[in-house]
Amino acid sequence: MATNGKEACGVKDGVSVSSNGTNKDFAKSHSAVGNGVAAEPSSHSKLRNTGTVQSGKFTFSPEPTIEDIRRMQAEFTDERDWNQFHQPRNLLLAMVGEVGEVAEHFQWRGEVAEGLPDWTESEREQLAHELSDVLIYLVELADKCRIDLPQAVIRKMALNRLKYPASKVHGSAKKYTEYKD
Repeated sequence: MATNGKEACGVKDGVSVSSNGTNKDFAKSHSAVGNGVAAEPSSHSKLRNTGTVQSGKFTFSPEPTIEDIRRMQAEFTDERDWNQFHQPRNLLLAMVGEVGEVAEHFQWRGEVAEGLPDWTESEREQLAHELSDVLIYLVELADKCRIDLPQAVIRKMALNRLKYPASKVHGSAKKYTEYKD
């Protein structure tokens, strides 16, 4: 796993904390968020859905940003002197392992409906942890490779628009090499 449980992710006893265990500065402005679920400061570990559904479409919460995630993981790794282990190859292999853990949640279920209506809260939370691990490793890998991930996404989306023009591909799942000019 990319982190070591809730405390490592910034949640201790249901209260958002920074990775050094305090609930000051950083924690006040950045709650731990995963799968649209954010930790709410309280004596119990209450979770609330912070993502929204408008016109049938889900949106993520605005925070933390990818840069916030990069910073949180860098701090977490630095505090444990793990940079010696977190080289690009190792991070890639760890991320692949986490993708496998995500796949285990879908294995043997057949098709799964959007929004996971048949899943329990526990199953959704376990999936949120695994997806978070994948994202954390992806962001750290991009950091180690010096790839500005948000800008790379913008460039890649522009390329995808050229490879898959809506007028040609609408409603089709063919690969771009299968379309005729």
